[in-house]
Amino acid sequence: MRREASVLHLDLDAFFAAVEQRDKPSLRGRPVVVGGTGGRGVVATASYEARIYGVRSAMSTREARSRCPHAAFLSGRFGAYREASRAVMGALREASPLVEPLSLDEAFVDLAASPDPTLADLSVESVTAFAERLRARVTEVTDGLTCSVGVATSKFMAKVASDLDKPDGLVVVAPGTERELLRPMSVTVIPGVGPATADRLRRAGVQTVADLEQVSQEELVRLVGSAHGAGLFHLARAHDDRPVVAERETKSVSVEGTYDSDLSDLRLMEHLLVRQSGEVAARLAKAGLSGRTVTIKVRLHDFTTTSRSATLPEPTDNPAVVARVVRSLLAELAAGVETGPALRAGVRLLGVGVSGLADWVQDDLFADLEAPDESAGPDEEADDLPEPPRARSSGWAPGADVVHDEHGRGWVWGSGRGVVTVRFETRESPAGPVRSFPIDDPALHLWQRPEDAATDDPGAPGAREGGLSAPG
Repeated sequence: MRREASVLHLDLDAFFAAVEQRDKPSLRGRPVVVGGTGGRGVVATASYEARIYGVRSAMSTREARSRCPHAAFLSGRFGAYREASRAVMGALREASPLVEPLSLDEAFVDLAASPDPTLADLSVESVTAFAERLRARVTEVTDGLTCSVGVATSKFMAKVASDLDKPDGLVVVAPGTERELLRPMSVTVIPGVGPATADRLRRAGVQTVADLEQVSQEELVRLVGSAHGAGLFHLARAHDDRPVVAERETKSVSVEGTYDSDLSDLRLMEHLLVRQSGEVAARLAKAGLSGRTVTIKVRLHDFTTTSRSATLPEPTDNPAVVARVVRSLLAELAAGVETGPALRAGVRLLGVGVSGLADWVQDDLFADLEAPDESAGPDEEADDLPEPPRARSSGWAPGADVVHDEHGRGWVWGSGRGVVTVRFETRESPAGPVRSFPIDDPALHLWQRPEDAATDDPGAPGAREGGLSAPG
């Protein structure tokens, strides 16, 4: 750990929802939920007005609607989110050359590397004043978005601090006070302690970080495994020496699909996963990347999620290789005593991901292994399989930017039964009027930022629920 509080963590508040409220004047101060808008969708982000009603990220849209039926449910606009993210990351890089983005809305900043003369001594007073100026700068460059900031002696503590005064808050953890701050907190504050690990620790009498601090490293290894146990032991004592890394490489490429009705046909599941394998491999190849670890993700009818992974001896971008691994992973799940019946009871989401990325490919990987002839491709043998049930789409997603030849810019309020309803307003205008048009009105067009049409980021979320991944 550092001697000074010189690691800053910045997290934009309810990012996706905040961008929507900024750009849609009629939604300011109202509950807004961004994510999958269909009955099988999942919440990516909820505004703080919606969180009052218990709406949260990763909740099903169905439950979110039951909790907050008067909220605006929007499908999301990644172009607008990328634009805001670029502005924020630019402001952070003005502050320090060492900026480590974690996602569109979150980043670490190394204040020790900053050229700003006011940070020469890195005292609590100077970093506090600097962080306040940085927060104001972020609001300025994003035209009104707010952020929560934590500053501490390590990345772990800075992240903890940024969560303590949300939204629009700042917490600086003075050097030497880290353990005192952590001890009363739940063990779930430590990265990697999810519900399953927390339950295992609870059964061992460990609920707070103070409880965890009393457990030996050997006992933790016995409880949660060697790698995880050692990490918990050190983080419970606020020990974290990870540096801020300016360039974070894409860690994985993945594609997911959610279905309106539960899938129970294993052949159809295999067909869909193989198709996703091809999409992932194509994105890898386009980006000049390859990967060693192949993962399938399955969300069951009861909303529980399971996954299986396999690691190859060498990285690949070959769709046949990825598909072969995916088939074996699905077969493993199907043969499981618990997972097999669960699969057949119904699956609502399937996904394929490749991680452990490299910028080179072992071209002859598996070339000497016997394999079934896949030259025909998976689709030819799947002609007799039904298409998976998908949400019907009019093409006018709720919240999408549109432009009308006569009325100008606006956004989709809703659509159905041959009609699309638009509210005509922009970020700079007051709340605007609502008008409805035939769904095929030639004067109404989807509006897209010019730079978005050319964007194809291999690390960006693929066919996820609602097209979004939840921000932190």
